[in-house]
Amino acid sequence: MAARRYEIYDVFTDRALAGNPLAIVHDSAGLTGEAMQTIAAEFNLSETVFVGPAQNPAHAAGLRIFTPKSELPFAGHPTVGTAIALYESGRARAGGTAILVLEEKIGPVRCAVSATPGRASFAEFDLPRLPAPAALSAEPELIAAALGLDADEIGFENHRASAWTAGVPYVCIPVAGLEAAARARLDPRLWLDIAPPSDSLVPGAYVYCRETVGDDCAFHARMFAPHDGIVEDPATGSAAAAFAGALVAFDVPVDGPGHHWIEQGVEMGRPSRIRLEVETAGGALTAARIGGFAVRLAEGTLFV
Repeated sequence: MAARRYEIYDVFTDRALAGNPLAIVHDSAGLTGEAMQTIAAEFNLSETVFVGPAQNPAHAAGLRIFTPKSELPFAGHPTVGTAIALYESGRARAGGTAILVLEEKIGPVRCAVSATPGRASFAEFDLPRLPAPAALSAEPELIAAALGLDADEIGFENHRASAWTAGVPYVCIPVAGLEAAARARLDPRLWLDIAPPSDSLVPGAYVYCRETVGDDCAFHARMFAPHDGIVEDPATGSAAAAFAGALVAFDVPVDGPGHHWIEQGVEMGRPSRIRLEVETAGGALTAARIGGFAVRLAEGTLFV
């Protein structure tokens, strides 16, 4: 029986007991995928990440990421949280800022981590894969029914429901405002009629609106993925990565860089903030980054 150190980080927040909690299991060598899945179900958080040696010695670590029910090729808050955990442990620190590469199933993910005295550490990463559109044929009436909303509450301005993936699939659903977003409740049975499994993953429902609680945020969001064991997620970096495709498609930002803060988790009492940076040229997305703060909450030992 091995003793394996683990930590709990709250991610996409600069204070404890907010954001999205993440379990980080260090020294995962010797664990099978089946064992990792069982441990992730035991933690029962949105994601649990297992840290092992990187295949490339120039990289910081190799990661495997699990929800309570399945393994993911890529996820945002495990990437941000693990990058910060490695930075704070001294394994990836170089002065005040560190550049490190994490190996995930999707491929290498380049991260930058920094800290300011008296503040939580901040990490951001380049999207390993830019968002690509996916087919979506469901009418607004069916999408509204799956969310418990009225059809006229689906969409705002020129935004309409659209499907995107940057490694993990999502249906991005614009709603009229905060009141409609707060009432959204996903019906898992109806959702399968809208978003059948893609590469063994059922797309999550990413509900967003332009109206926000925080004055400095550009969008308010909620994310539901009950088929992955996540009734609702407090902060979803992979969904924000997919949403970058919708943002550029509908808002058509001017060429060059632009950044947007997305608030999430408000309805759950776990307020979170995700920084989405996009770069465009000729109306097309050329690069994007996801970033956020994270704070260390707890540590312990697994005897498995």
